[in-house]
Amino acid sequence: VQLQASGGGLVQAGGSLRLSCEASGLALSSYAMGWFRQAPGKERRFVAGISRGGTSLYADSVEGRFTISRDNAKNTVYLQMNSLKPEDTAVYYCAKRAPGRITWGEDGMDYWGKGTLVTVSS
Repeated sequence: VQLQASGGGLVQAGGSLRLSCEASGLALSSYAMGWFRQAPGKERRFVAGISRGGTSLYADSVEGRFTISRDNAKNTVYLQMNSLKPEDTAVYYCAKRAPGRITWGEDGMDYWGKGTLVTVSS
């Protein structure tokens, strides 16, 4: 199983980016998927998650600005990030939630992609 995150980069405050997480070795349609981020000097935190059925959940800090979606045909999960702020600067990770888990804590995720860096300048 591999999760490949991409789409990070440098953007000005107020701008947008779309992150992608492509999976190999498993069918994403069968699992809940999430995005987490780790800012410099801080712990990794939950950003957004999407269930198998398409129900999404967001951290308060990104609610209304970020949208998580999935394209099962492409075996890819996306994170559309709009109205970016300098405090969104972080390494972003996609992760698969383990079967039977219903919360979005790190300990419930069993596969992680390598991160992609998002830098938002002021």
